[in-house]
Formats: sequence, structure tokens, C-alpha cells
Amino acid sequence: MSPEKSSTPIIPQLIIGLGNPEKKYEKTRHNIGFEVVDTLAEKWQLIWKENRRFQGLIAEGTGPNRQKIYLLKPLTYMNRSGQSVRAVTDWYKLQSSDVLVIYDDMDLPMGKMRMRLSGSAGGHNGMKSIIAHLGGQNFPRLRIGIGKSNQTDNTISHVLGRFSPEERTIINKAFPLVVDAIEMSLKEGIEKSMSLFNSQKVTP
Repeated sequence: MSPEKSSTPIIPQLIIGLGNPEKKYEKTRHNIGFEVVDTLAEKWQLIWKENRRFQGLIAEGTGPNRQKIYLLKPLTYMNRSGQSVRAVTDWYKLQSSDVLVIYDDMDLPMGKMRMRLSGSAGGHNGMKSIIAHLGGQNFPRLRIGIGKSNQTDNTISHVLGRFSPEERTIINKAFPLVVDAIEMSLKEGIEKSMSLFNSQKVTP
């Protein structure tokens, strides 16, 4: 059944932030998913541990709704993120609808967030890999806008570049909204969070 047709709230159990390992990729636009789950781990006082079976860093504990929650940062590099996600969902016997993937989106304005129950990869290599490994695209995701590249930048240099000071100010203002949206999804479901937060705007 498609998650859109479910009558019960869809509440994530595994929250995945997408990014690339290695110091040189820290704080880049493509690693905003890592930044978000790091923020969640700090707020919820969860400890990251490397797990070779999962090919990633995982933190587990309880979220704001007091249910069991897992955070994941795949260490496979972006285009093989699905290997890590599939290993975790298989191990903990999670369904695709139990997953919430957080990642960057060039088609959204800087700092804008958009939560959805399903959808295509939209050209994002990490999402392509996850869709392939989960066997479909019916799983929740939260996109965060990083803006389009300017005419002198190609796509790769844009996503692997760091935010300008002005952009970083906007992203930093967006993060509390992103955290609130995720916590709402854990308490009352993805659909409720979508209705409250997808229209939110971040002003510089």
C-alpha cells in the first residue's frame, strides 16, 4: 500500500542524514543531511558509534516521543548510501515507511524545507541508491534547499562547495525549523509535520 493511503500516522524510526565521509566534505552543501542528524544527536544526547555491518555511524536511544529511535550517517560515499540504509533496515526489521531521509536539494531556495511521503530521486545520487536498495520510492524524506549554482559553477563544484557567510546565516536559521519538523513527525506523524512546516519560510 502506498503511504499516502495509510490511515494511521507515519512515524519514523530510522532518521538518515546523507553526506560524504572525510574531513574535506564537512560543512559542504552536499553534507547538510549529516549536519542535521548531528544536531539531532546533540539535542537528544545520543552517541555516534561506527558499525561496520551497517557501513556507517549509528546513534540509538529515545527521541522526543520516548520511542526507540535510530540515527544513521552512511560512510559509503553518497552514491552507495543505499547499501548502508538497507543493512540497517534489514537488521532492525524496519519497513520503508519507518525511514526518514534528510538531504540537500538544489531545486529548493536556500534554507527552504520540504517533507514528503514518497517521490523520485530528483537526480540526487544518494536517493537513487536508497530507492534501488529499498526496492521503491515510498519512504518519507526531508529535502533542504541549497539553491542553484551560479553560471560560473557547475553542479558538482556547487554541491561540494561550502556555504557563503550569507548562505550559512540562512541555513543556521533554518535548522531550528528543521528540528521542529522532525520532532513533530516523531510525535504526530509525517503528514502532520508536512501540513505545518512545508509552508514555512526562512528570512535572511
